[in-house]
Amino acid sequence: MEELKQDEIVGKEKQSNYVFLIPLLMGLTLAAGIWLGTMFIPTGGNSQQVIDDGSNKFNTILGMIEARYVDTVNHEELIESSIEGVIKKLDPHSAYIPAKDLVRVNEQLEGKFGGVGIRFLIHDDSLVATDVLEDSPSIRAGMLPGDRLIQVDGENITGPEVTNQKVMTMLKGLEGTEVKVKVFRNGETKDLSIVRGSIPVSSIDVAIMLDDEVGFIKLNSFTKMAGYEFQEAANKLLQQGMKKLIFDLRNNGGGYMSEATEIADHFLKSGNLIVYTAGRMSKREEYYSSDRGILENVEVTILINSLSASASEIVAGAIQDNDRGMIMGRRSFGKGLVQDQQNLKDGSALRLTISRYYTPTGRSIQKPYGEGVNYENDYYDRIEHGELLNEDSVKVNEKLKYTTKGGRTVYGGGGIYPDIFIPNDTAGASYYLTELYYNGVFNHYAINYLDQNRTKFKDFEDFNRRYVVSQSMFDRFIKYAEKYKVEKKPSDIEISNSVIRNRMKAEIARHLWRESGYYAVYLKDDLDVQEALNSFRK
Repeated sequence: MEELKQDEIVGKEKQSNYVFLIPLLMGLTLAAGIWLGTMFIPTGGNSQQVIDDGSNKFNTILGMIEARYVDTVNHEELIESSIEGVIKKLDPHSAYIPAKDLVRVNEQLEGKFGGVGIRFLIHDDSLVATDVLEDSPSIRAGMLPGDRLIQVDGENITGPEVTNQKVMTMLKGLEGTEVKVKVFRNGETKDLSIVRGSIPVSSIDVAIMLDDEVGFIKLNSFTKMAGYEFQEAANKLLQQGMKKLIFDLRNNGGGYMSEATEIADHFLKSGNLIVYTAGRMSKREEYYSSDRGILENVEVTILINSLSASASEIVAGAIQDNDRGMIMGRRSFGKGLVQDQQNLKDGSALRLTISRYYTPTGRSIQKPYGEGVNYENDYYDRIEHGELLNEDSVKVNEKLKYTTKGGRTVYGGGGIYPDIFIPNDTAGASYYLTELYYNGVFNHYAINYLDQNRTKFKDFEDFNRRYVVSQSMFDRFIKYAEKYKVEKKPSDIEISNSVIRNRMKAEIARHLWRESGYYAVYLKDDLDVQEALNSFRK
């Protein structure tokens, strides 16, 4: 799940299609995307956990430490670390969330936060508003894309000491509170007063038509509003003539189970099993489709990859097992455990695995975990075994073979296996390209370029059709990259030439027309999407 979204490179498979990115960015992805993002919670319980007499030994030991230990100890830290140690003995997705982290974590699932409604980038030691969200407090106060924020509540936020975390802390706050900012625009400074509001974090990255018939929706997470936002996006595309849909669940780590079943429901006719859950203390619960699906007659292809997890796998499994559409890409993550959250009196919370979920054919797609299993490094294992590049390297468990209603064979025991395998796209990959991403050069160049050229661009369709990155512009970009310590590598530049040009244009489009502009350009170079388009045309 994402926090306040900034215009910076995120280490997900979306951009780690280039294998050179993996060593640099996978650590952050695993920490944020799996241990938090892949948890989906059927209820947001508020009941309190009561510790029974079994805690006596624990309390006795803590008391002995406090009374007799040679050095002074932090009692609170001992308790926190002890709880975390207990949870680690259970499964990879049960988690204890300290009080200091709970608000941030819940924001990710709620899909909103208190703030001003801008996306920003620290550029040349100043803060640039790369996007001002529609109907946000910032746009109502008069802020524009490209504005430099130089003060927040009288404190200067320019210079090398400014950080993303510091700025986010200053701009986020309770809805209804005021923050005063000073911006620099076209050689002048302006004072703006912004009343913070509730800023939605959309679960939909983009919903656009790729041609006259094919729509594209990218869902980044299953937040509390995901079902509603998906329906709104689908209706918009239906009104534009959509007859086929590419539904992109790549890098989607999950969220609320209820939103997954609601979205799957839109594709299925009434009475089809979507998913069922069962656990030691939880009776079997089945979830069926209703008669309210708006996409029952739309041909669908779902894109998945190794970071598609949890709620994403529920949707993909329901579509696959009901023979409703094609699953394309690479094997999904393999998380089939359901968590419930219980809030504790001190403001912390426990997310406890209470059941497993099963796809309509009865598959558990949870990959192995426990003693002797290196669960955290599964992604690296897939790379080493060649699974991301060669279909023949994908191993299935023949003992976990299932049959769909239409007679197709599907497998359990470690993720959703795609109906059509697409290798990870490494065309154009190079260490030079990785360095451009890692240092945010595309983003910085777009800001620098639009400082001089923003007013030249009015119409996206004209830009998309006619704008070309000239050779002189390309050469200036390569020179500009040296400012961010990306040294020129002629052989790499030749290999990555077309990819670099595509990303340059796409990033300029993002700064001008938000995500819809970015993806309309970027997807022309996306192998998974192009393969899905080709499958529709056969």
